[in-house]
Amino acid sequence: MKHMGDPDGLLAGDSPLLDSLLKTTSLLKRVAQNPQYELQIIYTQIDRDAQNRPTFNPHIFHLNPRQYFNPASLVKFPVVALSLEKLNDLHQPGVTRRTIMATGTAFRCQTPVPFAAPADSDRTATVGNYIKRMLLVSDNVAYNRLYEFLGQRHLNQRLQELGYPNARITRRFAPCDTAANRHTNPISFHTPTGDTLYKQPAQFNPIIYRSPLGRVLKGRAHQAGRRLIPEPYDFTTANHLPLPDITAFLQNILFPESVPTAQRPHLTTTDYAFLRRYLHTTPHESGFHLYAPTRYFDAYKKYLYYGRNPDLPQQSTLRIYNIVGMSHGYLADVSYFADSLHQSEFLLSAVLYVNQDGIINDGAYEYDTIGQPFLAQLGRLIRQYESQRTRQHRPDLTEFFAPEPIR
Repeated sequence: MKHMGDPDGLLAGDSPLLDSLLKTTSLLKRVAQNPQYELQIIYTQIDRDAQNRPTFNPHIFHLNPRQYFNPASLVKFPVVALSLEKLNDLHQPGVTRRTIMATGTAFRCQTPVPFAAPADSDRTATVGNYIKRMLLVSDNVAYNRLYEFLGQRHLNQRLQELGYPNARITRRFAPCDTAANRHTNPISFHTPTGDTLYKQPAQFNPIIYRSPLGRVLKGRAHQAGRRLIPEPYDFTTANHLPLPDITAFLQNILFPESVPTAQRPHLTTTDYAFLRRYLHTTPHESGFHLYAPTRYFDAYKKYLYYGRNPDLPQQSTLRIYNIVGMSHGYLADVSYFADSLHQSEFLLSAVLYVNQDGIINDGAYEYDTIGQPFLAQLGRLIRQYESQRTRQHRPDLTEFFAPEPIR
């Protein structure tokens, strides 16, 4: 997967294969042929050589770097990986993903998390627990805490350095204005008895980030509180994460040897194992005790293939490593499928816009009636196709199904 520079012509045109597959059901065809859904898809075939080394062959549909979509929770994945990287780069004895973290306040729109001794390890404020909450159920408060730990400037600088020049992660998931989001909280790490191991002062980013697309206006109107404002919603300073970039980031974490060393975050073998575990596991099977299975069902964060259907249990022969986004009418899932039943694997990323009334923030989106069913059908279709696709060498998927003691 190439980044937005696209030297290999990734954006040259739609894949005839995907175009054909999208005509196989009425729902897929209806969404694919209607520009109001703003559909973008990247389906990446993976082929292995005799030594099990992968090569990646992307197929695209309507991929358009000039078509803005709100990435919503997709931005959480770079934030979790770069938070682990920052811990490694601090080189502070005793400061790890399991160390107690306290968050202070220094500017408007900031909220504190005072030091608290760990009475319940799953509830303790640590980088590791925040990551689990983000990857298991897409927790917004946990995202805010790690956005603040990274700092806006450092976060975006690392994205540029790793090869994502058009990515912008500029906002908390809270009603903070642009200036408040440029200010991030003081952070400290502590021993269980309260001794301070490391202090990070409050930070300010003097750079104002705007969309590389220029001014971005969406919708015919938007809701602000109880008021309906008859003007488009302005995404110009919102988070921006193109579909090729977040797809490449997932490949980066799952297949680090497939990208140049300079484009890999500074992660340890244990970091990679930790991220892999919580990218695929469900809230119920994770052993993380905050999430009751009645609310956070197996398919809660698995849009492709399961369609977020609470009545569908996860198949033991299929592991989906993914990150999702759902906000402002945009629905996205970026996934890697490892299928031990058919000895197949592939990457699949898709985003669509389901906002028939054209009003942003009114909560009236067609997620359940169009978006989720579409993504479920798409994932099932590609899995079926991949199960029959001719390969010279079947993949050895042991690393994706091996027992995972990492907690």
